[in-house]
Amino acid sequence: MLKTLFEEFDSLLVLDTETTGVVPRRDEVIELAMLRVDARGAREEYDELIRLSPGTALPEQIRLLTGITEEMLASEGLSKGEAARALADRLGRGERTLVCAYNAQFDLVFLYYLLDAYGLAGALRGARFLDALTVYRDRRPYPHRLCDALEAYALSAQNTHRALDDTRATFELLCAMDAEEGDLLRYINLFGYNARYGLPPKRISSVTYRPQGFDALGKLYDREQTPD
Repeated sequence: MLKTLFEEFDSLLVLDTETTGVVPRRDEVIELAMLRVDARGAREEYDELIRLSPGTALPEQIRLLTGITEEMLASEGLSKGEAARALADRLGRGERTLVCAYNAQFDLVFLYYLLDAYGLAGALRGARFLDALTVYRDRRPYPHRLCDALEAYALSAQNTHRALDDTRATFELLCAMDAEEGDLLRYINLFGYNARYGLPPKRISSVTYRPQGFDALGKLYDREQTPD
C-alpha cells in the first residue's frame, strides 16, 4: 500500500473541501475532511461542516450537488476559526507528511485563504504536495473527473461530492495508481494545468506548474518546464 510514498514520508494527509463556488477569494469552504494514513496503515479521519459567514447564502446548485443545506451548516457547522485551527494542527505535527488531494490546486488555495484569515497560513510553509489528478491525467485519457478515475481502476469508493467520501476515494485511487506504476514520488510538488486557460492566478510557491494535455501522452515530469 503506497510503498513508494512511505519510503520518504511518515504519513499521508488526504484533503478535500466542499465550497460555495470556485473563486477562493470570494467563496467559502463549507466542509473540510482530512484522512491521515501512516506507514503502518493506521487511519485518522476528520470531517466537519463549516458555518457560512453572516449574510452569505448557500447557492442552490451546491445544495443539489452535495446535499448540504444552510440549516445543516447553521446547526452542525464549526466556526471558520475552529476549522482553520484543526487544519493547522494536522499540518504541523512535526512528522514527514505528504499532503494529497484530487485537483489539489483547488483545495489548497481555498485552504490557504481559510488559514490566512486567522494568521495560520504558515502551517502550509514547507509542506509537500501530491495532486492525484495530475497523476491520473498522465495515466488515462479524458475525461478526468474523480468518478472517471474510480471507474477506470474499478474501485469500490464513490465520488459523492461529500468531503470525507472523496478523501477516501482519493486514497484508494492513489493506492491503485501506485500498484500500477511506482512513480508517484516523481509528482511531488508538480501540478499540471490546462494550457488553454493558462497558469492558475494564485500559485503555490513550492509547486512547479506545467501544461498538461488530455490525452495521456507521456509523463509530465519528463517534459521541460514552460516559462511563466
